[in-house]
Amino acid sequence: MKTYELLAPAGDMPSARAAICNGADAVYLGLPRFSARSGAENFGFDALKELAEYAHLLGVKVYVCLNTLVKDGELGGFAESVSGAWAAGADAILMQDMLLGKKLKERYPGIVLHLSTQAGCCNVRGAAFAKECGFSRVVLARETPLAEIEKIAKIVETEAFVQGALCTSFSGQCYLSSFAGNNSGNRGRCKQPCRKLYSIDRAGYEKPAYALSLSDLCVGKRVKELLSAGVVSLKIEGRMRRPEYVAAAVRYYRALLEGGDGAAALSDLKRAYNRGGYTEGLGFGQKGDLLSRKVQGHIGERVGTMRDGSFCLSGYAARKGDGFKILRGGKEICGALFRESGKGGFFLSAKERLLQGDEVRLTTEAALPARLEGDRKREITLSLKFVAGEPARVSCGDLCETYSVLEHARSAPLTEEELKACFSRTDGLPLAVTFEEVETADAFLPKAALNAIRRAFYKALLSKLLPRRERVEVLLPAPSVGGGKEERTAVIASSAEGLFADVLIYKPRDYARIAAADVSAGTGKKFLYLPPFFSSADEALVLPALPLFEGIYCDGYYGLPLAKAHGKEFFAGTGWNLTNAAAVSEARAAGADYIALSKELTSQEQDALAGQGVFALGFGGVKVMDLCYCPFEGTCTACDRRRSYTLTDEEGRKFPLLRYRASGERCRFEIYNCVPLRAEKCRAGLLSDLTGRERELGPFAACPEKAPLAGASRGHANRSLL
Repeated sequence: MKTYELLAPAGDMPSARAAICNGADAVYLGLPRFSARSGAENFGFDALKELAEYAHLLGVKVYVCLNTLVKDGELGGFAESVSGAWAAGADAILMQDMLLGKKLKERYPGIVLHLSTQAGCCNVRGAAFAKECGFSRVVLARETPLAEIEKIAKIVETEAFVQGALCTSFSGQCYLSSFAGNNSGNRGRCKQPCRKLYSIDRAGYEKPAYALSLSDLCVGKRVKELLSAGVVSLKIEGRMRRPEYVAAAVRYYRALLEGGDGAAALSDLKRAYNRGGYTEGLGFGQKGDLLSRKVQGHIGERVGTMRDGSFCLSGYAARKGDGFKILRGGKEICGALFRESGKGGFFLSAKERLLQGDEVRLTTEAALPARLEGDRKREITLSLKFVAGEPARVSCGDLCETYSVLEHARSAPLTEEELKACFSRTDGLPLAVTFEEVETADAFLPKAALNAIRRAFYKALLSKLLPRRERVEVLLPAPSVGGGKEERTAVIASSAEGLFADVLIYKPRDYARIAAADVSAGTGKKFLYLPPFFSSADEALVLPALPLFEGIYCDGYYGLPLAKAHGKEFFAGTGWNLTNAAAVSEARAAGADYIALSKELTSQEQDALAGQGVFALGFGGVKVMDLCYCPFEGTCTACDRRRSYTLTDEEGRKFPLLRYRASGERCRFEIYNCVPLRAEKCRAGLLSDLTGRERELGPFAACPEKAPLAGASRGHANRSLL
């Protein structure tokens, strides 16, 4: 008995049908609002209902992604989206905001919730908290190690990515598009700045390259290791990709899961979309092919090399309509089109001059869409009885429908062949009809009346197979968060020497070397900063140092149960992405002593959520990415091991790139915005982040308005991107 599902993306109806017809067990999709892929076509309620009926007839589940952050003013629209999706047949709702989900589940326990990967679940404490909040499944952060997955799977149902694009930043913690490009990834509007050219001030990395662009994930045959670890749902990324990509990806993993090698399907997959050398991802450990520094975009499958300036030596039978890309030394030179066939290959046309030895890659195969067309039907068996003088009777299993009494034929009575031909037409339903018994005798029925009986029967059968789901009118009133003004201050710093704040948050450069002398420096309550990605090995690393601190500041949900387990106060960091009063009140109720609001709220929005213990980032640096991998490709032996680097984009903007160490072989990195932050004061307490700039900004931590910050940004103080 199969205990897993193959889950495929559905950015539109053609992609959904491609996934289902090629063997997907479930699809996931978005609505026009609150979808983390707002650029996809997405689905309205009517289209969702149509798809859900089609999918459910074939035993396929439909999950709806409402996985962006929600503000107070949007709670009504969010509730309407949940109501409509559930009524249309959604089997589960995916959410990023765990605490809003908790409120939703408490009020409407019948709704099934899955926790989006944007919530960053990567360890057992986060998984247990998600289950406590009412989520029946967690979509694991892509960075979660296999050993950690096995532990999580014993707590709650797990879903893991097996194929598709990888985000550079840790799940849910990317703000680069937001602060540097005015388009929020947390709102589904990411402009993918990670796919741009950057240089880094380290030997060998000075030339512009795709320094942050990750190769596409393809776990391939290791998918069975995920199943062995307890993963229930195997997820293919790609709501922005074409139907043929979805079809090829589903075929590939279906072949592997059923014992095949998947070679032909993998070839089709590369031709449909391939960013470059595939990676097995961080779950199986960082490999040399994790980064795609030389190539960006679809480069297809290698099919040959240039013999001269126009002829490609290849065993591939190219044809009209095929498109190619030419690579030279691993870098893309230009595109090319099929011109004509030749002996041992084919001729190409290109705008650039092609050279002998250039690599030719097939990026558009004209025959691919037709080859990937699938068909999937639900088998049903009908019995028909059309006898003169008796009611017409049609049955399928325990469903038996009767219609008006049939007249005697005067000339040409109904035949068995006519009845079978009529009921073999299923009015668009994905049904494969066979007949158990067909009885007819001397009956007459006009063709229009026979067609009407068929339509009525299939409508009744649909109602039998897919019982109507009652609409749940979801209401999510925004609770009061208490109001008032927080006068206290909090400071994040890797060196607290000379600093004063009500809460000093110590951010180690090496979690294995937390010194008591460093912690005791500065004046204020001492909290330990914990990053969003945190494994059981990381926890073991910091446990000896916990007695040095009064509390824990954490950018991941896991931090709250960790703090409780060790009797520490807890500060919910900006990484919790708190954007509405429901989430703020639930954070307090769950035990958070201090709360940091989302970095992407305006001052006015922060004021509305302010109260005792509530803080807002207003001074210093703005962390825009958490990297759980080495951007220098793990070249440890040649590494200069500097604390900080500078990442420069094509516009000349310079972003601090900071290194730190936790458990594991590789260092981890953070990227900060290219300009410092000095926001307007609001009613929330001031949170300052001095990471990497302690000497420069430390003297002004208590009075940031006096800091000489040239070109400082006010962040989203006047314009929210949510």
